[in-house]
Amino acid sequence: MRYLVTGGAGFIGSNTVDELVRRGHEVVVLDDLSTGKVENLSQASAKIKLMQNSITNLDAVREACRAADCVIHLAAQTSVPRSVKDPIETNLANVDGTLNVLVAARDAHVKRVVFASSCAVYGKTSELPIRESAALAPISPYGVSKQVGEAYGRVFQELYALEFVALRYFNVFGPRQDPGSPYSGVLSVFNAALLEGTQPTVFGDGEQSRDFVYVGNVVEAILLAAEAKRAPGLAINIGTGNRCTLNQTLALLEKITGRPARAKYAPPREGDIRDSQADIALAQDILGYHPRIGFEEGLSLTWEWFCAARNASNRTSVHGRLE
Repeated sequence: MRYLVTGGAGFIGSNTVDELVRRGHEVVVLDDLSTGKVENLSQASAKIKLMQNSITNLDAVREACRAADCVIHLAAQTSVPRSVKDPIETNLANVDGTLNVLVAARDAHVKRVVFASSCAVYGKTSELPIRESAALAPISPYGVSKQVGEAYGRVFQELYALEFVALRYFNVFGPRQDPGSPYSGVLSVFNAALLEGTQPTVFGDGEQSRDFVYVGNVVEAILLAAEAKRAPGLAINIGTGNRCTLNQTLALLEKITGRPARAKYAPPREGDIRDSQADIALAQDILGYHPRIGFEEGLSLTWEWFCAARNASNRTSVHGRLE
């Protein structure tokens, strides 16, 4: 099959591209490299086509969609705090950009679009684990943008017969998640702090809980959703079905790394929810999805990657090139 991966140089995107290439598929990546990195695609670079452009450019998306069988739409502004600070930017990328992807896919006769949605569409809920039937009540512009993307996708499937699957990711972590931004995923920030020997910052009391899902599990879900016969028209949770508090997570990281993980606590951030946990029964039924890599194993793999990346960076800075 021929795949277009928007945001394919990013964290989830590059891991997805690597797996698609490993399975022998043709891959085109569309990424403006605003947050994605060319080096994330180093393993696959000889076997893919990289187009540096934005999903907000309809002409570029049309060109990228040409001859694609399936579009995996991952490009987005993914930060909740950033969406609170700049809702217009978030709407431009996540709503206008998604509409461009859908229009281009429709016109290119793409069979299916797999859309990266988010548990942020649920907002605050007291019922855990969260089922897909729960009311959608997002509390951030980011969550609203993902809800709108889902709605557009359903309409395009109904009106234009463009198959559409929305995957509602919970808290994804793993290799290549960039800790360099204040908007990064919390586990990448924790790992970077421990590597630097600094105190990790927790916004709130640390008793807030998350369903942390390793990126390898998410990639598997994406590829299952690209082909599952009963998936079109559905929004499906992708998590582990479990949750862990940030304080528990820091204790686990301390055990894995052998380094102190004593947090400094800061006020909670606007738009952040208190607790999150996925009900993954629908993913198991429709996709045959079963998260193979557990939380502790995923944390260990992520820590190993951060250490290796640091060592590679140090060799580059000392010798001017990798040894």
